Amino acid sequence: MTTPRGAGAPAQPDAQRKVINRLRRAQGQLNAVIAAVEADASCRQVVTQLAAVSSALDRAGFAIISTAMQECLTDPAGAADGEGGTNPEELEKLFMMLA
Repeated sequence: MTTPRGAGAPAQPDAQRKVINRLRRAQGQLNAVIAAVEADASCRQVVTQLAAVSSALDRAGFAIISTAMQECLTDPAGAADGEGGTNPEELEKLFMMLA
């Protein structure tokens, strides 16, 4: 799966693999939330699963932003040119969206 670079997506195969693994984990946890609600599970069980989903999604988002920041530091000209890069101001906005 190729991810869009303009969105600050991971470029390195290892970083991309880690993000995909986190997203798959979140997907599995979301399926567990749905199953828990369908089974009329306790509020505690449902909220615990929701917290796990939220955490997994946050970690994936931070990993994507971290990779974009590394790319910005190693190639500031590429990040500033608007051609697939992410400038520092945009990175800050993306980071704040997850904070």
